[in-house]
Amino acid sequence: MVDKISYCLCFMVLTILLPAGAYAQTSEQKALEAKRERLQKEIKEINRLLFAERKEKGNVLDQMEALDKRINVRQELIRVTNQQSNLLNRQINVNIRSISKLREDLKILKEDYANLIQKSYQNKSQSNRLMFLLSAENFYQAFKRLQYMEQYAKHRKKQGEDITTKTDELVKLNQDLVTQRKAKEQLLAENRLVKKELFKEIDTQKDLLRSIRQNETKYTAAIAEKQKESRKIEREIEKLIKSAIASANRRSGKSTSRTKFVLTPEAKLVANNFSANKGKLIWPVEKGIKSQGYGVYKDKLYPGIKHRNNGVTITTDKGSKARAIFEGEVIAILSVPGGTRGVQIKHGNYISTYYNLSKLYVKKGDKVAIKDVLGDIYTNRFDGSTKLKFYLYQDTNRLNPEDWIYQL
Repeated sequence: MVDKISYCLCFMVLTILLPAGAYAQTSEQKALEAKRERLQKEIKEINRLLFAERKEKGNVLDQMEALDKRINVRQELIRVTNQQSNLLNRQINVNIRSISKLREDLKILKEDYANLIQKSYQNKSQSNRLMFLLSAENFYQAFKRLQYMEQYAKHRKKQGEDITTKTDELVKLNQDLVTQRKAKEQLLAENRLVKKELFKEIDTQKDLLRSIRQNETKYTAAIAEKQKESRKIEREIEKLIKSAIASANRRSGKSTSRTKFVLTPEAKLVANNFSANKGKLIWPVEKGIKSQGYGVYKDKLYPGIKHRNNGVTITTDKGSKARAIFEGEVIAILSVPGGTRGVQIKHGNYISTYYNLSKLYVKKGDKVAIKDVLGDIYTNRFDGSTKLKFYLYQDTNRLNPEDWIYQL
């Protein structure tokens, strides 16, 4: 009796908990599928924007960076697909255990139902039921016997319904199992194709590395030139920020600081709103990919050489335009000698900078709203690339745009 009660309690707990677990896994699977689709889309964008056919190839440094980015994204795609496959495997195992449990329950129900049918058959005659009632010692006992007969009939009907329900559950779980196994096979097949492409890209990277080693001087010269250009742009950006801070503070008459804005109540509100949108700000272009991230990273070929990016580089389509990531005021126009142009926008005490523009649509002092067009992004006539360099500061402190822009 105790064993039977324990069995019933365990069954009730499993009935309550299993749907919750299934829901959690479904949510996790949806999140992984969304991530996998995003990575697949990113690979397509990398192929379209960084590996498109051009009249002339980009320099060897750009080729190396583009190839490295595609390899990294493809490796991440393989990792996510493996996670999906493992999750499906766990779900399949749960279904197998549930099917086994349902079969046991169904067996017990059918045995009980068979016993009920047998007893019912033995006592099926109307005279037997009538004699059972008339043989009662008193009216109360006859009434209780009538109740028992009604309950017995209901129990028999309930057993039949339970068998039907359990059978339907078993059919549904078997169908789910077939679907899950097909989904797992599809994921594994896709992963094999992705791995095949990855191995090809690694071989291409090795070939490129060999060609670079044969002309080390050209490679290091390209790095030095790129770093020199970046430093020149960043010095100009920080110079203009300090100048804007000093000018604004002089007008306010409250400070002579060149490193921190004195905020008016209105500017403080804009700054607070900007800060509240951290991680949710729009991209400074309508569509594109991050071709180079923020920070310091080692060179793939010569680990002793460090690359530094104080912002992010976004590669986009020819003819694309830069747009404001938030409301604000244009505080400066950049014009680096020998380079392209840029725009700086103040959002309270936050400054966003959009560099590598060929044509501007705003001027210093203009108020801009979110998504307002700032200028055309320059397309390199030698390699056909269209890249926006985006920087973010709080006063004179550099910020990582990847922490602020949505999914950057």
